[in-house]
Amino acid sequence: MLSSSAPPKLVPELLRQGPTWTGLAAFLVPGVALWLPSGYSWGALLLLVVSLVSVRSWWGRPWAVQTRWLAASFAGLACIWLLDADAAQGLRSLDRPAKYGLALFCMGCLMAWPPRAAVLAWGLALGAAGSGLLALAQTDLGSAQRATGFTNAIQYGNLSLLLGWMCGLWLAILGSRLPRWQWGLWLGAMLLGGLGSLLSQSRGGWLALGLSLPLWAWLLARWRSPRLLAVLGVCMALSLVLAAASHGREIHQRMQEAFTESSSYWDRNDAQSSVGQRLDHWRLAWSMGLERPWWGWGQEGYRQEKRRRVEQGLAQPIVLQYEHAHNEALDLFAKRGVVGVLALLFFYAVPWVLFWPTPRSLGRAPCSPAGDRAQRERLALHLMGLSMPVLYLGFGLTQAFLAHNSGNMFYLFMVMLLYSALQARQPGS
Repeated sequence: MLSSSAPPKLVPELLRQGPTWTGLAAFLVPGVALWLPSGYSWGALLLLVVSLVSVRSWWGRPWAVQTRWLAASFAGLACIWLLDADAAQGLRSLDRPAKYGLALFCMGCLMAWPPRAAVLAWGLALGAAGSGLLALAQTDLGSAQRATGFTNAIQYGNLSLLLGWMCGLWLAILGSRLPRWQWGLWLGAMLLGGLGSLLSQSRGGWLALGLSLPLWAWLLARWRSPRLLAVLGVCMALSLVLAAASHGREIHQRMQEAFTESSSYWDRNDAQSSVGQRLDHWRLAWSMGLERPWWGWGQEGYRQEKRRRVEQGLAQPIVLQYEHAHNEALDLFAKRGVVGVLALLFFYAVPWVLFWPTPRSLGRAPCSPAGDRAQRERLALHLMGLSMPVLYLGFGLTQAFLAHNSGNMFYLFMVMLLYSALQARQPGS
């Protein structure tokens, strides 16, 4: 029988069993990211608790050089956000850099106890399927014109697309090794993730994916498996057919609006539209950045200068409705100059390099007949990890994606989870 002092010790003792809890966190981060309120924070919070409780077990373990580079990329952008700290706003102004600091703290725990690739993959499937089903509930069963989940339509749609895309990569690479029921499940998750994006009617996500398709085609073809590319192409085509059959009119209308709004802005300087206000924001941010090219105006300076220019007729009043320029790089250029843009590029470039598949990191062509499941999982982790900076760069063309909590949390923790799982899967590890 347990003594009366046993229960208080039980939970900390269980939490010190790192591999179990980091695996659960890896499942939750993508698994409930979109279909629960603040779902992208649930797994991160669990990982933080485990990291704190077990800190004596992993603290002081040496990091590989690649891990230090990843940590440096996080720290660099955190320093840029820290420049906007304002004593008048109190701790609220430290919210964003604090998240980066907590992610860096959790990185040590993850490197000590990396999650299994399959656990992460099942979390991705649950997250993609959940986002699609929630989108259907909000639009077809509810009264919403656009699916927004528990955030805004753009963030929701783009993250849903990312979840569905990673499911598609997993299916394309491991599909031949999966039982039929799992093959169908992964296909369904991928389709629902894409459907969630389409029902959000967020056009920027599909622009990002479309621009990156040549890269994915080349990477899959490079590993001597055209069949993988064919499978992924068929899956994407099915997703488009499903979306067109259920919501073709709304999707076509949104695409037509993009062309009409763009023409209206250039012909009549009309910024009273989604595309028009973005174009006016971009022009304004570029002009402001050129005036202070090194360190920019800062968050508060950007806000004040934008208002001054509107009053002088140099920008249209609609730009005052938003705190960012609807373009990641231009937003940072205006607020933090070239230094901020370089920090952003470093933030994306390091994971890009770390996840880039090479013969050395893969051991041998993992999709050859001799390739076993472990080799295929390595390739899947490489490509899913690479999709994070690649698609985030695309999302940032039409949205300041990192201006939102969901954008920061999902990127930081998914990159760490995919990277730690990949390190555990490296040849000879």
